[in-house]
Amino acid sequence: MATKSILLIDDEASVRELVEACLNDLAGWDVETVASAQEGLRWLNAKHPDVILLDVLMPGMDAITFLHKLREIPSCQSLPVILLTVRARWFTSQKLQEMGVVEAIAKPFNPVTLPDTIANVLGWDSQIEDESIR
Repeated sequence: MATKSILLIDDEASVRELVEACLNDLAGWDVETVASAQEGLRWLNAKHPDVILLDVLMPGMDAITFLHKLREIPSCQSLPVILLTVRARWFTSQKLQEMGVVEAIAKPFNPVTLPDTIANVLGWDSQIEDESIR
């Protein structure tokens, strides 16, 4: 299986570092991190990840505005988006579907199980090498 490519958009440096380490070290995925939705849109002009992990509350541009702009990019219309948010419980299945988002993962999350959670949501093999940590 080819290595998966992840774009993480989160304004908190500690979250970016933790998610990048977990997904890279535990699952072997390539993770690109940016600190704002605007940076994410610029990054998407040059590259196309397999999934976007998106914080909901960010300065400058919130997740809803980002999603509208994302869907205006022809190559990104079917790109899966997963929200990482302290407000995950606010998002019902119907609301997520209306937003074009596949899942909302609650912060704080378990860093060790994060790759499996993402893999399960997207139907991927997580490729976690050390089975004993699951």
